[in-house]
Amino acid sequence: MAGRWLIYGANGYTGRLVVERAVALGLKPVVAGRKENAIGPWAFPLGLEYRIFSLDDPDDLDEGLKGIDAVLHCAGPFSATSEPMLDACIRNKVHYLDITGEIAVFEAIVARDAELKAAGVTAIPGVGFDVVPTDGMAAMLADQLPTARWLELGFMGLGGVSQGTAKSAVEGIPNGGAARIHGKIMKVAPGWRTKWVMLGGKSRHIVSIPWGDISTAFQTTGIPNITCYMAVPPSAVRLMKLGDKFSGLLAKPWVQRFLKAQIERRVQGPDLLARQNGASYVWGRVEDPQGHWVEGHLTTPEGYLFTARSSVAAVLRILDGGIATGAQTPSKAFGRDFVSSIEGVVVDSFTRGGESGAEESQDVSNLRA
Repeated sequence: MAGRWLIYGANGYTGRLVVERAVALGLKPVVAGRKENAIGPWAFPLGLEYRIFSLDDPDDLDEGLKGIDAVLHCAGPFSATSEPMLDACIRNKVHYLDITGEIAVFEAIVARDAELKAAGVTAIPGVGFDVVPTDGMAAMLADQLPTARWLELGFMGLGGVSQGTAKSAVEGIPNGGAARIHGKIMKVAPGWRTKWVMLGGKSRHIVSIPWGDISTAFQTTGIPNITCYMAVPPSAVRLMKLGDKFSGLLAKPWVQRFLKAQIERRVQGPDLLARQNGASYVWGRVEDPQGHWVEGHLTTPEGYLFTARSSVAAVLRILDGGIATGAQTPSKAFGRDFVSSIEGVVVDSFTRGGESGAEESQDVSNLRA
């Protein structure tokens, strides 16, 4: 590995976990953020160089990225922070990675593919739980059924959420749901689709959500119809649909400020025990026009723990070289087996069927990591 890398937003909930993972592996990233008193006191005892700069001043940003080869951007909500950081990375020819799950951010980065390639920069958003496990599942399913025209992805996580994740969710509520239909991202009603699938060894109720794979899975697989789901009880779906009636109110700046202030007061993120004992489960299904289908399941560590592991692994792959420039998804950049290379991930099974209704389970023991 050659090159220096920087973690921006290193003092946030996920940023700290990423730093801890890097240090545990004997790595020495530069850590950065906006406030000296939030970064210095804990970076210095770890023997890490730290830098203080904001995203508001391009000159300040350029100075902060001096001598850096890759940035792992962990400061959300990314709808506000991704663009200035990406601009600086392009100006300074620094590779860009982040842990977003926001569809609009993925789409904005894809739209700059030509600009990124001209600058010789690789940009890989979503190198955490958003969206590495689901992107890997999409890639594996597409490889098994290249004629697929429909893709469904679902997940269930055990544990809480961080302040950054909660704030991003609050920002997204007024936008409603989303799905990819005939190749285009379309707005759909909250709770647009529901179904029951096996997750974590049990039948779970899942509901459609505007997950990042609505953007990234299309880039990875080319499948034109994509729906993403999350496991929630039926009662929560009723609340989602009720919330749609108040989307105008929820979009008002003062309401957003109030909700985010409540998050800062009440949300702390999963503790160490929850991260160590938690797990996340991913399900996926593809189908083609002839009725052939494949379903897959995989298990990952708890989502934030997985993010720390996968994001550091992604940076190391970038610094090793050989990754194509331009806008990439995790599976396009590193291959469909990237997810199974992350510590603690198990690709559980694939099942296929067709018009005859016959089903066949595939042994995937060779994909266990």
